[in-house]
Amino acid sequence: MLARLLTSLAFGSLRAFASRALADAPDDRFAPEVTQNCAPPAAAARALADIPEAIGRGLRYSLCNPRGGSMAIRTVGVAIKPGVPRATAAARDLAKWIEQRGLAALFDPDAGAAVGQPGCARAELVRRADLVVVLGGDGTLLAVARVVEERAVPILGINLGTLGFLAEVPVDEMERALARALAGELRVEERMRLDVEHARDGAVLHRYRALNDAVISNRGALARIIDLEAHADGQPVTTYHADGLIVSTPTGSTAYSLSAGGPILLPGVQSFLLTPICPHTLTQRPLVLPDGAHLEVVVRSRGGEVQLTVDGQQGERLEDGDRIRVVRSQHPAHLLVAPLRSRFEVLRNKLRWGER
Repeated sequence: MLARLLTSLAFGSLRAFASRALADAPDDRFAPEVTQNCAPPAAAARALADIPEAIGRGLRYSLCNPRGGSMAIRTVGVAIKPGVPRATAAARDLAKWIEQRGLAALFDPDAGAAVGQPGCARAELVRRADLVVVLGGDGTLLAVARVVEERAVPILGINLGTLGFLAEVPVDEMERALARALAGELRVEERMRLDVEHARDGAVLHRYRALNDAVISNRGALARIIDLEAHADGQPVTTYHADGLIVSTPTGSTAYSLSAGGPILLPGVQSFLLTPICPHTLTQRPLVLPDGAHLEVVVRSRGGEVQLTVDGQQGERLEDGDRIRVVRSQHPAHLLVAPLRSRFEVLRNKLRWGER
């Protein structure tokens, strides 16, 4: 017991030293959670054994895993929104910051060009990095999350866009947020994703994974209504007579679905959302389904042109009788968030609730 106590105290001292060495002035939005240390005594012993190495090459950093334990950070990946001068400047600052802390860095092609370093494809970057920093807006983060596939690599979004529901951290707080991340003081939040399947005549044509939403909509030059037959767990729900239908995760409930009159779901809500776009029948309202539901939507195009769009970035044309199947993915996205910044604070700030 005495040995366990000593290793626990020593590991706590090591973490405190890391926090002091990395953190700037305190900021409540990135303050640590008041919880027990996420590392068990065995991890503490390993951390003590690595002190000589830490002195030689810089501190070993770790993130608190939502499922327990910690994840060591040795390599940081950087992806940026192309053609944005602020992203280019932020990438250069970030490259210097990473180098000063003795960490390895990987850059996507645009970030590599910005800092004068070799770049690699985003798919390779997310495969090799322990932490991915995205400099851009929500669209850039969605693009990076799409290539993550099944790996549980945490993503920190630095907002250079407008609203920034996913990329929460302002660029002027980037270094402070990263310091908190490397000190293990940010939380890794799992975000539900959807597996989307497009089938025709019994054959699966394409598969997608959505962090925000999958949208079935009219894509023609003429504004024509379409019919979409929705089934949940094999049971008929309704036939939507509308311009389209949005199938959204809780994360995506503040995106297109919100504009179409859908409710806001907090990220931790275990469900997904059906929001019709301009339904002809006013009683066809948004519907919340449990996350275990198996949804199937059959397209009845009425001769119009119909499009499937996933996260606003991937898509294909649909034909009459095509089936879109949607289930909860077994592979969530992992986003870094400040533990004391509540979802309600984000909504108040982004949507300007209460302002006159």
